Amino acid sequence: MKSQKLFNSLIFTLVFVSLTAVCLAQTKQTLKRTTYKTETIDFGVGGTVSIVGAPNGSITVEGWQKNEVEISAEIEVQAENESDLAELANVSTYILEKSFAHLRISSVGTYNKQYLKSAAKKFPKNLLKMPLKIDYHIKVPIFCNLEIDGGNGDLNLSNVEGAMRIKVLESNAKLNLIGGTVLATFGKGNIDIVIPKSNRRGSKTDIQLASGTMNVQLSPNLSAFIDGQVLRTGQIENFYDLLKPRDNRKFTDKSITAKAGGGGTQLSFIVGDGTLKFAEIEN
Repeated sequence: MKSQKLFNSLIFTLVFVSLTAVCLAQTKQTLKRTTYKTETIDFGVGGTVSIVGAPNGSITVEGWQKNEVEISAEIEVQAENESDLAELANVSTYILEKSFAHLRISSVGTYNKQYLKSAAKKFPKNLLKMPLKIDYHIKVPIFCNLEIDGGNGDLNLSNVEGAMRIKVLESNAKLNLIGGTVLATFGKGNIDIVIPKSNRRGSKTDIQLASGTMNVQLSPNLSAFIDGQVLRTGQIENFYDLLKPRDNRKFTDKSITAKAGGGGTQLSFIVGDGTLKFAEIEN
């Protein structure tokens, strides 16, 4: 009988300790540290700016009249104590590579093993998976080329006219496209596209979204050839009355082959699963 009581007492103690450990684990708080980094680099018109974002974080790019690139980064790390925060802050940043006509802005952190080997050879393994977020606000010359590779975060692009290549995993994106050639691929999210110019310069715009909603707002006096497709589930919603069928192809809820005005630049919009909407630019 005593053995049974001792066993029951031991079981109760083990359960209590286990529950206490679970509660402590659930209530454990992480600390945050945010650092800011800003710099300006001389950079001429017509060059290429490449931006490699962090796995998490927003990217805002806007064109301006200066022959400079201005980079503002907000870097947030998380850890359980101040010592660990300092370790993470030392290796969480971006690095620059500059040549005559190319500037590359690359995010680095614990997820980048090659970088970590050179930056901190004995970095604590328990910190390798701690959260990191880098938000960028970058100003570039209006007439320049862009390459953007992003992870999970908002993307805002405006007032840039050049050859642009964009790849983002997941985003709520806003693209104000005044001109140039645009090749963009998004994995998931909500993509808002504004094409404000009636006579847009540029040979081609091709924007693809695997899953989500793509909203395309067009100028009321746009001249362009426009193709829209929803490949699998979902549909096209057309509220832009100025689109006319092209090549004798009727509009369907999955496909639009159209001309606006007198035609011109080729604009292509593809959604895998989701909704593709066309509308006139909102006032």
